[in-house]
Amino acid sequence: MTQRFVQGVNYWPRRKAMAWWSDFDAGEVRDEFAQIADLGLEVVRIFLLWDDWQPEPDRVPTRRLHELEATLDAAHDVGLRLNVTFFVGHMSGPNWLPRWLLDDAAPLPSPRPRVSAGRPVTASYRNPFHDPVALDAEATLLRTVAGAFAQHEGVDAWNLGNEPDLLARPRDAAAGRAWTRRMVEVVREVDPHHPVTLGLHADSLLGEVGLRPHDVFAETDRAVMHAYPMYLAMARGPLDPELVPFTNALTRALTGGTPIWMEEWGGCTAAPGEPSHVATFPGPDGPYTQFMASEADLAAYVEAVLAKLVEVGAPGSLLWNYADYDPALGDRPPLDTTGHERTFGLVRADGTPKPHAEVVRRVAADPPVVPDAPPRVVELDVTPEAYHEAPARHAARLYRRYLERYEPGGLEATFAGGDA
Repeated sequence: MTQRFVQGVNYWPRRKAMAWWSDFDAGEVRDEFAQIADLGLEVVRIFLLWDDWQPEPDRVPTRRLHELEATLDAAHDVGLRLNVTFFVGHMSGPNWLPRWLLDDAAPLPSPRPRVSAGRPVTASYRNPFHDPVALDAEATLLRTVAGAFAQHEGVDAWNLGNEPDLLARPRDAAAGRAWTRRMVEVVREVDPHHPVTLGLHADSLLGEVGLRPHDVFAETDRAVMHAYPMYLAMARGPLDPELVPFTNALTRALTGGTPIWMEEWGGCTAAPGEPSHVATFPGPDGPYTQFMASEADLAAYVEAVLAKLVEVGAPGSLLWNYADYDPALGDRPPLDTTGHERTFGLVRADGTPKPHAEVVRRVAADPPVVPDAPPRVVELDVTPEAYHEAPARHAARLYRRYLERYEPGGLEATFAGGDA
């Protein structure tokens, strides 16, 4: 059976960012979903900020369920489906913590900046992969939400987290797989209809984070990956068009040929009319630099990557992110310390589409067919277990081999990987 390539986008409202649920506006969601649908996209990934959704470990506010119902209705009315992400958790730099998880006596699971109740905090917190209260709370949230909307036609998938190793790590890979299995079983008890996934990113391919793709995706119904060349040393440059498709193909190889959704990728842009450049922003530990693509350069990058994702057999792509954020949000977490996160949008802060929005619209108008046998593959020459004994070295080695096979003319382009 032929399958056409599905496009989607990750979503926070452009005027609210992570304050979406604490300042929910159904009309705003409807307007922005209508624009997303007009671009020809089909799937929207949304995020249930954990503190907003579970202010106490044993309670999910009824108002949040009503708001999610309005969001699902808005999606369904314009032909969209929602990938609903739980336990958020890590998002756009900081870790957003439910206040009941805070505990100064606990070893700090991650050094990343922390936000709780909408404000920066310095407290430590308990590890949600192992803390008994957190585990029970996670099951409560999953049962409540997935159970309430198991029959809703606006649901695309349930997602168990966003790059969860950046929030905390399981003690080892076996514990990570056991946690995934437990959470999937909770969802399936109340909703056997919709697929369950977990939003892993390239760190799970490049290091030992306790969440190995071949273990995690053996337990889920859908396999996904996130990757950005601008954050990865093995990339040949910040707009390396081969890196994202390669991470997809590598994940597919590690999981025994499972098709991999590219659930998150993209780039931040310079102001309209500005060339690509490196900018400096204030960060939590002092100034940092970040590559900012011109709008035209990012459009060319997106067009190239979309074509290559089809060639590696990806069923679909969800770009980060729907919109640039309103400049008025610049002094609030996370944008006060992650300034480059302000401009990843398909549309600008005023709602006007960027050039790469027109790229995705054009592809959506005549979606390509995903080949059953992808013409581009990563040939894995070690077992998944052996790969994870030295993942960064193997990834760099396999990327060089991938380039030699498919893009031999690009090998000299600032390759900064490990041993060849």
